[in-house]
Amino acid sequence: MKIVPVFSGGGTRLMAHVGILQALRDLNLEFDHVVGISGGSIVTSLYCAGIPLNTLKLLAMETDFRQFRGFSVYRLLKDGGLSSGDTFEQWMDERLEGRTFNDLEKDLNILATDVNGGGPVVFSRRTSPDLKVSQAVRFSMSIPLIFSFKPYKDHVLVDGAILSEDALFQNWSSDGAPTVCFRLKSQQVTVMRRGGSFFPLKDYIMMLIRTFMTAVSREYVHADHWHNTVVVDTGTISSVDFDMDEQQQTFLYHAGFDTAKAILPQKLSSLGV
Repeated sequence: MKIVPVFSGGGTRLMAHVGILQALRDLNLEFDHVVGISGGSIVTSLYCAGIPLNTLKLLAMETDFRQFRGFSVYRLLKDGGLSSGDTFEQWMDERLEGRTFNDLEKDLNILATDVNGGGPVVFSRRTSPDLKVSQAVRFSMSIPLIFSFKPYKDHVLVDGAILSEDALFQNWSSDGAPTVCFRLKSQQVTVMRRGGSFFPLKDYIMMLIRTFMTAVSREYVHADHWHNTVVVDTGTISSVDFDMDEQQQTFLYHAGFDTAKAILPQKLSSLGV
């Protein structure tokens, strides 16, 4: 059976998406077309580049996401983000071995958001065949305030997770395969600020980013798309947790795997598949 999986959002919670991919394999669900947004674009691009799931799981577990985080107030004021994102894009390009969309066997679609009034921007072998996949992932992963916005043609691109649901449920496939969107949802948590901070700007900005991205992840699912949506609860782990330990990573993997394994057959049954 074929579906079109949409891996929406996630930020640093890559392990949840890896768990979902493993569940799809265990359920014998195949796909020729796949959509990745934000953190979902990282996992889907690596998977479409031929990286085995076991290797992908190990990579997600061992990667120190702190290497991609920066804190430059000057860059924030100049380019809209604390970090340029260049280190992350280079890291992605090395693991993708410089692949473009034309180099991938599967039809990978990566979505970013144009804050210049253009709405969603889709990168794929149809729209941007010679674009490096790593660059599209960088566009889609531009978490507001953390990573600088990126210009592309007439667009000003930021995180693809800041999209209306309708943008995710396009006609991605011409073979009638149903679209199923996997959304990661986190819970708001109170983070105790370190006492005695003389200059609390850093703490304030990070709390603001976390609150915003958590709110985005908890946006309600429209009734029109409910039967095509699987919501994965990632607990108190947010899309901007750069310091996750092994226990948290393992929790995310099982959250993605167990939810997809249990809920997806019900969703497909309700769609008459």
